Amino acid sequence: MLKYSQANAKTHAMSAVPELAAYLDGKRKIYSLDLLSGYSCPFAKACLSKAVVGEDGKRRIVDGPDNEFRCFSASQEAQYPNVYNARNHNFDTLRGLSTLDMVSEIKNGLPKNAGIIRIHVAGDFFNKNYMLAWAAVAAVNPSRLFYAYTKSLKYWLHHREYLDSIPNFVLTASYGGRDDHLIATEGLRSATVVFSEAEADRLGADIDHDDSHAARPSLRNNSFALLLHGTQPKGTDAATALRELKGKGSYSRNNTSSLTNGGIMV
Repeated sequence: MLKYSQANAKTHAMSAVPELAAYLDGKRKIYSLDLLSGYSCPFAKACLSKAVVGEDGKRRIVDGPDNEFRCFSASQEAQYPNVYNARNHNFDTLRGLSTLDMVSEIKNGLPKNAGIIRIHVAGDFFNKNYMLAWAAVAAVNPSRLFYAYTKSLKYWLHHREYLDSIPNFVLTASYGGRDDHLIATEGLRSATVVFSEAEADRLGADIDHDDSHAARPSLRNNSFALLLHGTQPKGTDAATALRELKGKGSYSRNNTSSLTNGGIMV
């Protein structure tokens, strides 16, 4: 059975937004379903990182050739065996299954008290059928909200009319992938990772500090920005920017977002 994770830190922020609070009535909770970072992210580029198991059995971070900022969830997987094992279990369980079998796995593991489900704190839609499986689960669970960041833009576009028609299935295109050009040409709602609040101002983009923007169905056509977060390699522009953000107290407004291959880590 798939292993879902409870996102306790987000419940307070989302329950303060009336549109989202409706999905949390009756003490329902926020959960995520996570996959192994990098390995499940076919279109990652700028944030591509993986936790690689060496011959000695130890895990270490390996960044992709075009890495600009390190995937925080991959860092978690390298550091914490339980996190690595749970995400690896989910990925192994799902890949290779038919669409119908993936639908069954997702539904059977879905916690009964789940009100909002973030699809992938870690990982991404690793093939088209997997994205369709999640859409099918959302379609038959209208009282629950499903949302995701993704770099798997070609899968989204292939079935865009259907996917965008499901009111409680909200996607956000995440910059930093191999198909970034499709975001502008196809008019996809997007999230841009910025290194400073000033950069967000120059882009004219609101900063989503708590995922409430990403999750709201009414904002599914509105792009936004996310502040750089997580652990970044020493000596990089990302590390310098992160140090400056922390020095300014930019994370004091309940900002719990961090980078992942699929998009943003919570």
